Amino acid sequence: MNIISEVSFKGTHNGKKTSLHTLKNKNGLIAQVTNYGAIIVSIYAPDRNGNLIDIVQGYDTIKEYIDGNGPYMGTVCGRCANRIAKGKFTLSGTEYTLAVNNGPNHLHGGIAGFNKVVWDVVKKSETSVKMRYVSADGEEGYPGTVKVSVIYTLTDDNELKLDYQAVTDKSTVINLASHSYFNLAGEGSGSIYDQELMINGDFFTPTDETNVPTGAIRPVKGTPMDFTTLRKIGNEIDTDDLQIKYGAGYDHNWVLKHRTGTLGLAVVAYDPQSGRQMEVLTTQPGVQLYTANWINNERGKGGRLYQRRWAFCLETQHFADAINKPHFPSTILNPGEKYIHTCIYKFSTK
Repeated sequence: MNIISEVSFKGTHNGKKTSLHTLKNKNGLIAQVTNYGAIIVSIYAPDRNGNLIDIVQGYDTIKEYIDGNGPYMGTVCGRCANRIAKGKFTLSGTEYTLAVNNGPNHLHGGIAGFNKVVWDVVKKSETSVKMRYVSADGEEGYPGTVKVSVIYTLTDDNELKLDYQAVTDKSTVINLASHSYFNLAGEGSGSIYDQELMINGDFFTPTDETNVPTGAIRPVKGTPMDFTTLRKIGNEIDTDDLQIKYGAGYDHNWVLKHRTGTLGLAVVAYDPQSGRQMEVLTTQPGVQLYTANWINNERGKGGRLYQRRWAFCLETQHFADAINKPHFPSTILNPGEKYIHTCIYKFSTK
């Protein structure tokens, strides 16, 4: 097992120091995060025989994350994760225009969102690290100065817990999401088609051809989106379905069953080959499944060339384009309010 070197993450970006932080629990589970983009770099999880392997796609050095990482591997996406249609929204009577960086739409906070900045490390222990970032009023076109923090905690229950908080001095839009690329058989090990998912939601938000939700909320029953019981990711990933064609596979948001603001089970992911299981819990109303449909010869850890559908993302979030869909759960944060979001990745074997 080759653990990523902390030395390879020492550097500077825009005058701020970058670093890598290695978290370990009493069971031997290891997680590594960098303060550049608040990125999850590695998670070393045991298989059914106790063998630890890295299950997160990424890169070996900070330079590779800074110079590349077009796929947002491991990043915290913000100020608003996912898409905003045409890069425009109106808030408190003012229309705001954002960068258009994904076809005709705004994606994951823009050209230099939270994924492209160095966060301040304000607290660290063997099992936890807290990072903070201040996003200035007008940054990437968004209103208000936003103070945001994320705490990564590795518990002795084999959970990697992400706790986000944010406050603002002016009404704004906020929707934070972690964009890790998981392969439970090990990063760079090949296709995820035989890995299994259960998504705890009976409805999803269909999209238009530019991958922005239409505003409809549709039942998953009778569609390729039906993961209400554990089944292989590859079963219907190439089926003749308009939604699958729009996403070139899965790139959709599921409406979760639990009440927003309360911690509930969102997803169970399982790899029959290794026995690794990952449960995803969240306080958010939705989870975006993305099956790495646009990855092609992306040079990652150990020089491996990551290919299409060699990993999946499970982004706990509010629904995409919610600022332009008033009937979706709101992504508006006002002064005096606090944005709170918890996401947990819990690892076990069977």
